[in-house]
Amino acid sequence: MAVKEKEIVVSERKMETIEYVGLTLLFLSLIILFVKPSLIGGIFDAMLGRVVPIVVKVYLTGTLGSAIILSVMTGRILERLGFTDALVRVFTPLAKIFRITPLVIVPAIYNILGDINASGRITAPSLKKAEATKDEQKIAIATMCQGNQSFSTFMLGLLAFTKGGIWAFPIIVVGLFLPVILVPFILSKTIYRNVKYKDISEMPRFTPNTPAVPTIFNGAREGAELLFLLLIPAAAVVFALIGALDFVGVWKPIESAISAFLSALSIDPKTGLQSVLVSPTLAMNTLVETIKNVPPRFAIGSFIIAASGFPLQIPLAQIPAVWAQNSDLSAGEAMQASIVGMIIRIISAFALAWILAPFVA
Repeated sequence: MAVKEKEIVVSERKMETIEYVGLTLLFLSLIILFVKPSLIGGIFDAMLGRVVPIVVKVYLTGTLGSAIILSVMTGRILERLGFTDALVRVFTPLAKIFRITPLVIVPAIYNILGDINASGRITAPSLKKAEATKDEQKIAIATMCQGNQSFSTFMLGLLAFTKGGIWAFPIIVVGLFLPVILVPFILSKTIYRNVKYKDISEMPRFTPNTPAVPTIFNGAREGAELLFLLLIPAAAVVFALIGALDFVGVWKPIESAISAFLSALSIDPKTGLQSVLVSPTLAMNTLVETIKNVPPRFAIGSFIIAASGFPLQIPLAQIPAVWAQNSDLSAGEAMQASIVGMIIRIISAFALAWILAPFVA
């Protein structure tokens, strides 16, 4: 008896949208290689030209890389000495009024004391351990962006105000410490409302039992891992993109637009641009030299924008990378929260520059 063979029908796979994108890129690449092959090499060279000075001169041979390692180590020492648990106790009465977990303020305090990246690495796991909601973790990120991430930024700002005859005390209190209290309250009532108050009795202890020597050396090693595995790649991505945009002639207009925008917001365009694109510490160092030629209103705005989560690679790359690894948030959610925090900071810089200038100059 003959057995009839089954017919095998092979159906063609349906083209996905991303495959059309890939084919378009392939054809464009072939056209560029035929018409102007130097364009591809030029873009890569421009990306390299932007990335190398930042990675090598700032992170590797400059002070920033060492500062990050030391800040993580210092943060771990503070955590081991009960600093996190002490902060939770201090802010519990305030958190009870706001009906929010007191831990949302902790990353901002670590940030002011050390570094925004170390702050996320140390305090994000604590929020996760305390079972903070995603909204509360987002509030923590946005609040963290309200303070200076470098003690040198703070000290140089004070020096600039002294040289310019500007009374620094109200600026420090209203510009640095008040937002740490107000931002969690405002966000918990508006954008991120899925919050719940937790008393100390409902939260675990955050002080580890690690011996002294391993705390120090493990903290330094963790700082090095953060630097080489997360922060340098994140910075490379942002500056490579800037290099590519600069090569095709798009970046200069963007840079000019940012400068004009800062000037309209009562922020000194020169130092403001340095804060946004390069380094807040460099911006405050420049302000020390130029303060006598800068109106007090613009000097105040420049200091407040420097005491924030800038430059751009931090909210767009470093915060998402660090918090996605250490919290319940995805990289996109962490970036969204950091952008919210930066928008609040820009608005507060504009408002406080106008409000404080008549009282401090």
